[in-house]
Amino acid sequence: MKMLTMIAALAAMLVPLPSAAQEAAPRYVMRHLDTPKGERDPDLLPAGAAKAKALVTWFEGKPLAAIFATPYRRTQQTAAPIAAARGLTVQTYDPAEEAALIARVKTVPGPVLIVGHSNTVPNIVAALGGERPGELVHEDFGDVWTVTATATIRERLGE
Repeated sequence: MKMLTMIAALAAMLVPLPSAAQEAAPRYVMRHLDTPKGERDPDLLPAGAAKAKALVTWFEGKPLAAIFATPYRRTQQTAAPIAAARGLTVQTYDPAEEAALIARVKTVPGPVLIVGHSNTVPNIVAALGGERPGELVHEDFGDVWTVTATATIRERLGE
């Protein structure tokens, strides 16, 4: 019995734990930017495209190790300018597979941007250990939640 306990203890030590840098790295979560109401997979409106370009400025001085977005045009178009500016490839995730996204994000040793949807952003923020935002409505474009080990900060692009 003691041998089994010792083996179990040794096996537990072999499981990789997130490094302190991974735990401390901020996770940025946002909804895609401005789109027309009621369309299934729309392109960004001109205002949304302009905000996507402004995201590059918003991230000045902030490192980014990875960018995740759903396969929809609106999220890909939101992420494209900052990905291009940083030389990063947008990693696609399935919005229905939240646990898989969080597991992938937790393996990234640095800050991450996640672009989601009004019905996924609150859960993603909470799953990352942040304070869950209230429900988002169609007009809620341009908010970025920064989730760290000690705080959840909501900022709006352009402010």
